Amino acid sequence: MRVEIWSDIACPWCYVGKARFEKALAAFPHRDHVEVVHRSFELDPGRAKGDIQPVIKMLTKKYGMSEAQARAGEENLGTQAAAEGLAYRTEGRDHGNTFDMHRLLHLAKEHGKQNELIQLLYQANFAEERSVFSEGDDRLVELAVTAGLDETTVRKVLTDPTAYADDVRTDEREAAELGATGVPFFVLDRKFGVSGAQPTDVFTRALTQAWGERPPLKLIEDSDAEACGPDGCAVPQH
Repeated sequence: MRVEIWSDIACPWCYVGKARFEKALAAFPHRDHVEVVHRSFELDPGRAKGDIQPVIKMLTKKYGMSEAQARAGEENLGTQAAAEGLAYRTEGRDHGNTFDMHRLLHLAKEHGKQNELIQLLYQANFAEERSVFSEGDDRLVELAVTAGLDETTVRKVLTDPTAYADDVRTDEREAAELGATGVPFFVLDRKFGVSGAQPTDVFTRALTQAWGERPPLKLIEDSDAEACGPDGCAVPQH
């Protein structure tokens, strides 16, 4: 079974939702047969790469809330994150364009390091004092190398704005086609969708239902065909 997760590194509920989903997956009896793929979704695709501002300022401007409301929202997110065992800085974070991060996540997917990189990016953005935005490409290279990617390859991708750009845009188009208007957005076997950072038990029910509704395998069998099994291989007699 495949679970696709559309998310953005700048999305705090994606950070929390990933932790809740992973708790459900860890307890799922068929977890070893579940493939998890992270898909791209930019919350602020029109923001220029160099347009970086404090999170509180961004929230007041984008959503028309007061500074007190923005700070209260961050405190609530900090409480929600802590309940999932996640560190979360409620003050001093900044916000910027995440397109290059998504491009690197597609590179990481090719090398089997996607989950490692997305977790490092979330940790760096929400829990660490150093910025994933204002420090530029060097910070992203550092995180990608820590995830297990080759430094030269990572730098080559970052200096070529077309590298994996189509992959990011394809993900975003598919999200729109599936009806996703926000993230996190979880799609199970392209049959079931879960929107938002739902409680762990919701993810548990979704996994169970999606697994239970997988169609049984239909065999087209020739009883005379030779095959190998636990007791060895059949040897043709003629």
